[in-house]
Amino acid sequence: MSDPDPNSPGLSDWLARLERRAPASRIELGLERVREIWQRMDAALDMPVITVAGTNGKGSVVAMLEAMLLAGGYRPLAYSSPHILRFSERMRIGGREAAEADIVSALAHVENARGEVDLTYFEHITLAAFRLAAEAGVDAAILEVGLGGRLDAVNVVDADVAVITSIGIDHAEFLGPTREQIAREKAGVARAGRPVIVGETDPPASLDQTLESIGARVIRAHDESSPDALPDTLRISHAGRLLDLPRPALAGPWQHGNAACAVLALLEVVDRLPLSDDAMAAGLRDVRLPGRYQVLCERPQVILDVAHNPAAAGALAEALGPPDGRSTAVFSALAGKDVAGIGRAVDACFTRWLVAPLGGERGRTAEQVADELRNAPVSGRVETVESVPAALKQALATSGPSDRIVVFGSFLTVAEAWPELTSSSRNP
Repeated sequence: MSDPDPNSPGLSDWLARLERRAPASRIELGLERVREIWQRMDAALDMPVITVAGTNGKGSVVAMLEAMLLAGGYRPLAYSSPHILRFSERMRIGGREAAEADIVSALAHVENARGEVDLTYFEHITLAAFRLAAEAGVDAAILEVGLGGRLDAVNVVDADVAVITSIGIDHAEFLGPTREQIAREKAGVARAGRPVIVGETDPPASLDQTLESIGARVIRAHDESSPDALPDTLRISHAGRLLDLPRPALAGPWQHGNAACAVLALLEVVDRLPLSDDAMAAGLRDVRLPGRYQVLCERPQVILDVAHNPAAAGALAEALGPPDGRSTAVFSALAGKDVAGIGRAVDACFTRWLVAPLGGERGRTAEQVADELRNAPVSGRVETVESVPAALKQALATSGPSDRIVVFGSFLTVAEAWPELTSSSRNP
């Protein structure tokens, strides 16, 4: 990319400008605006494109795809959202966060192309990610859907392979209150005659019906993989190829299914991106992703997880199990989330809840969140604390070496806890 103008706005200025114009919380589903600007930008993604949709597991699949391609010597762009600490986490090129100057250049290019067309925050940054991919000459583009699928900005690009990880209830105000309705929206990332990898083990009938009507070639991850074939091995059998791969480095039993989705997606583009078994194995061993059942401290054990809906909370509960001693939830959630459903899903895992507020347009007070937990009801004691860092500090001060602390509820909850953990002497 060209050298940036030293007098042009920096990334923080650009993001503030976009927030003022169209806050990140504003959602307007539809492809017309994005498609028009993408055509004006006169660019194309002339590389294999893998689009990842689903209620939970999208970020993990993107990270695994990226890690395996890197291990094979490729230079992919990975676009995901939201971020935890830095905006540049959303756009990675060759395994590294994109340079802020390059992101600024891409944002400015979109601004020049849009003219009088009104774009949402997510639409603008998605087009900027496309621009980065086109300009950087990457070998592959891995795109994570922000919300739904059919009308999400990412879907303006035709994917060579689509992945649908799971179907759960989330963002019901936009996608519908049932799994049947949500499945139809997520199926919209598929294309006629092209493969779609389905990770959901209990798909609603509407998913199959919609994929059939699109004419996509459906590949079911659970039919093509055997996570328990060998100890600590994920066996994939697909298109005449048999792979025995290591379990992914990301913790949690649900990651086996996510890994199968990622491997199968790459096998579908192997003619354009040849990958050896060793490269796939190395990628799965090396993959890292903050905030996904991430153990940051021991004695007491501190776990971070971005679970923010009942389905994700249920998976978290399965991984945690009942506590042996005291187990504290440091928790908060944004507006629109099913706090009672989340609380019921993990109720058996906690003896105490420390509930904090979250800021921003979708933020809620600690009292609002705590009341929903009590009404769920949850069995552990529910207390309110003035902030996530204060809640974590209190949890650390009152927990013994054999106790457990779990920080979860949203990406923002994990982000606010992070500085307290990384500055703590308890952090290894």
